[in-house]
Amino acid sequence: MYQLDGLPSRVTVYEVGARDGLQNEKAIVPVEVKAEFIDRLADAGHTVIEATSFVHPKWVPQLADSGELLEILERRPGIRYPVLVPNMRGLERALASGIEEIAVFASATETFANKNLNRGLDSQFEMFEPVVAGALEAGLRVRAYVSMVFGDPWEGPTPVAQVVDVGNRLLDLGCYELSLGDTIGVGTPGHAAALISAFGSPERLAVHFHDTYGQALANTLAALRSGVTVVDASTGGIGGCPYAESATGNLATEDLVWMLQGLGIETGLDLDKLVATSVWLASRLGRPSPSRVVQALAKG
Repeated sequence: MYQLDGLPSRVTVYEVGARDGLQNEKAIVPVEVKAEFIDRLADAGHTVIEATSFVHPKWVPQLADSGELLEILERRPGIRYPVLVPNMRGLERALASGIEEIAVFASATETFANKNLNRGLDSQFEMFEPVVAGALEAGLRVRAYVSMVFGDPWEGPTPVAQVVDVGNRLLDLGCYELSLGDTIGVGTPGHAAALISAFGSPERLAVHFHDTYGQALANTLAALRSGVTVVDASTGGIGGCPYAESATGNLATEDLVWMLQGLGIETGLDLDKLVATSVWLASRLGRPSPSRVVQALAKG
């Protein structure tokens, strides 16, 4: 391995395949397949696996079985299984399922806030505040996502100061971590480093890159050099973005782990098991994994 200066010794991979990945599938994946997928991810060494979402089934029919999934899922000690929660009704359902951690989803731009949340850039917080407060009161940990941090299809580049303002407001609500989402994959390494620097401290930041323009790994490396140690990724690279025709989905966990291993950075993940899981899932989805590492190692 060949190490580079200024990188962390260990990175936590926040696995989003079971939620952010499967919610973008056109066909409904059987709940038993979802449960086995999550169990395989746990067996590969993941310590945090975002399991599902309590968004209304009308908007995300692919995850309409979230309650059933959590009933049949064998939750292993020492592994976190957060779920995405959009509103108070979603929080109530999460609490009824025995969840210990949730995530809320905000927008860095006015247009996407309106399209995705039916709220404005400022008024979206009226929806998050009671959810975060209620979760914290119930003893849950709360993570926050902020989307469109580099740009969106309608407004173009997103001002860094605007992202920082939205992100800090979420952290001030009591969220323990803020995941910076490059929803349409337009970020580049210099932009990523500048955005992280603008927050002043990277300690409560995570990054979530899409590989639309092939920049996800380069952006991740820039984030790691900026002090970030939590990276969102999706096993097999499943997922996508409906707002860019050329979007190729989330950063693949296998591609990330391959790079991190080569840099001498610990993740606690078994790459062979991740690849085997992606091959297994691809057979259930009826198409090959878009992960370059899966394609290379599966052939080998």
